[in-house]
Amino acid sequence: MPQARLGPRDGDLPLAGGVETGGTKVVCAIGTSPADVRAAVEFPTATPEATLSRAVDFFLAHASRWPLAAVGIAAFGPLDLDAASPTYGTITTTPKPGWAGADLVGTLGRGLGLPVAIDTDVNASAMSEYRWGAARGLDTFVYLTVGTGIGGGALVDHRPLHGLVHPEMGHIRVPHDREADPFPGSCPYHRDCLEGLASGPAVAARWGRPPETLPADHPAWALEAHYLALGVVSAIGVLSPRRIVLGGGLLRQPTLLPLVRANVLRLLNGYVPARTIGDGIDRYIVASALGSRAGVMGAIALAQDIAST
Repeated sequence: MPQARLGPRDGDLPLAGGVETGGTKVVCAIGTSPADVRAAVEFPTATPEATLSRAVDFFLAHASRWPLAAVGIAAFGPLDLDAASPTYGTITTTPKPGWAGADLVGTLGRGLGLPVAIDTDVNASAMSEYRWGAARGLDTFVYLTVGTGIGGGALVDHRPLHGLVHPEMGHIRVPHDREADPFPGSCPYHRDCLEGLASGPAVAARWGRPPETLPADHPAWALEAHYLALGVVSAIGVLSPRRIVLGGGLLRQPTLLPLVRANVLRLLNGYVPARTIGDGIDRYIVASALGSRAGVMGAIALAQDIAST
């Protein structure tokens, strides 16, 4: 049986700040849980200096009323998460102009005088789904987000998975039938990795229209489900998670999740002998419970954990 560990009760969690840095927008929030958010703000992502300064100003404006125990950052990456590294807490090889080398942890720590925790936006989202959402109490699961990019976070034995750096599930290589899908891919590093074939920008570039404008019966969704299922099956094969949680803007298309489930069953072809998959695929591959709040609430969860150590 899976080991269940629900963690601290909401009433025991300290008041913390969270920052979610995205490619187009930043979300900052103060709270203890999704049910107790005291203040929040959203603004466009600009230069690192302007963006981080605005985040610092938000927390300082509320400091006298709501003093924080710590601040967490859920960031797009790649990130340097090696605490012994001289560049810990910085963004590394991002394709986002101007953000390579941005010192997230140092800038917020100096500006606020508080402990600062950091992880990838997808690992942080996994943390929030574990603490409050669709993976509550599970010891091992995977969170995948499908939107402007594709990213994956994993909790293994209740902890975010790290290693050499951190998981980059969006950049795994998947089979690409160029006769069926001649689109070359949109990733600036790998062209036709999973993100290059199935992210929101890839869908828009392939079909010449934003994904949200494509009708439910458009062939884009069958192709999208095929690629996402290849990614999900790879995660199942490598990590054997107890659940897959899917989030991100493309999941707003209601036909996509059922198509992904059907494709996963087809690709697995009965090989994984787990009743959770065979008899309950709709409970094994599920939608994010926290939706667009998963990242910033995950940042708050990271801050609460560092404040408790």
